[in-house]
Amino acid sequence: MTQTHPTGSPVADAHEAVDAIRDAVDAGFPATVAELARLVRIPSVSWPAFDAVHVARSADAVAELLRSMGVFDLVDVRRAPVADGSELGQPAVVASRPARNGRPTVLLYAHHDVQPPGRDEDWETPPFEPTQRGDRLHGRGAADDKAGIMAHVGAIRAFAEVAGDFDLGLAVFIEGEEEWASRSFANFLHENRDLLAADAIIVADSGNWDVETPAITVALRGAVAFNLRIDTLTHASHSGMFGGAAPDAMLAAIRLLDSMWADDGSVAVEGLRSIDLATPPYDEAQLRAEAGLLDGVTPIGNGTLLSRIWAQPAITVTGIDAPDVANASNTLLPGVRVRVSARIAPGQDAAEAFAAIRTHLEAHAPFGARLTFEDVDTGQPFLVDTSGWAVAETRAAMAEAWGREPMEIGVGGSIPFIAELVEEFPEAQILVTGVEDPDSRAHSPNESLHLGVFKRALLAEALFLARLEARSGS
Repeated sequence: MTQTHPTGSPVADAHEAVDAIRDAVDAGFPATVAELARLVRIPSVSWPAFDAVHVARSADAVAELLRSMGVFDLVDVRRAPVADGSELGQPAVVASRPARNGRPTVLLYAHHDVQPPGRDEDWETPPFEPTQRGDRLHGRGAADDKAGIMAHVGAIRAFAEVAGDFDLGLAVFIEGEEEWASRSFANFLHENRDLLAADAIIVADSGNWDVETPAITVALRGAVAFNLRIDTLTHASHSGMFGGAAPDAMLAAIRLLDSMWADDGSVAVEGLRSIDLATPPYDEAQLRAEAGLLDGVTPIGNGTLLSRIWAQPAITVTGIDAPDVANASNTLLPGVRVRVSARIAPGQDAAEAFAAIRTHLEAHAPFGARLTFEDVDTGQPFLVDTSGWAVAETRAAMAEAWGREPMEIGVGGSIPFIAELVEEFPEAQILVTGVEDPDSRAHSPNESLHLGVFKRALLAEALFLARLEARSGS
């Protein structure tokens, strides 16, 4: 591969090219972090209860960043209908530059929307005021996933600065509703298929083994989430007058929900499956440190700790609609609504998993309680094929950037839209990478990005692009 230094002198030696890209990343990193901070200041929560104008502002800001690089033939902000066609989804950003001279095309994905911040009092610093403390940049979206956006931006800049007028094809897709079920994702892909078609796809929305060790995510659990109403009475009644004879909805809900777990906390729903997946060493002390277990609280489940997170199902009740303690009167509640979130092992269909959970709940409803299932969301699990050339190039680029070989990991979380990428682009090789580490606390208060991890991830992607530029074809 012949490249050019920023001065215009040729770079023919591979080692010299790596050094030149490393220098470009170093030089541009302060500006990249500053641009990330500007994105974090935009409260781009895509949930319906939040002002959508901020998501639109975020999309415009990302589009301007991509335009400013001067490498794309097209940069645009677009929307597509949600799955049922009832409305348009949140704005996404697309950019493209076609391949030349037999080079492959790579599609770079991230998302610019973020989770709600939660309660301000749970944050040590304001969630949308990016704050650096030591090696970490704190703020909602600092890690998930605005750092993914800036890893793409910084990598393209460093690569282009060294490579000059390169032949590699590039497409970029920065989604605007990943944190709200990616409801228009499939339609967006279909409408923009020609623009986004690629030989390799990097999904920058995962994490690394630790702050010194990179990782390629090879297994992702699927997701099933729904609201469940439990009703037992036509109206609230005095708990003293009828308590002990009339079953209140909270009692029914507690008994029903408890039936989904065995005594050790593992899932006890018939029809939910696990898979065999090799896991690296990971002890209870590491789990305690990373998950924040209180003293005296024990882990749940069975099997190796990582198999419980990567290869087994899990069910969590993430919300309850009921009177809070301050407003709790002496009444029997007629109805309770809960949000159930399940993670599904790779290899199981999400619709099949929801059917198993529904069947279990209907069979275990106590006292004849009436159940209503609402707002069902499903997402498929995913297993990465690691045999292709793109994975090999990624491993090599990560080893160069981090100074150690990457690990192959599973992730307990879900990226449901990957199944839609596979459906739309069945020949593309999909790589799941990211900028997070075990202490990033994505979705939680005090989310943060380790800047050393960010820089190494950015460098690895820039080196990956350079390796693809050196290929004669896919």
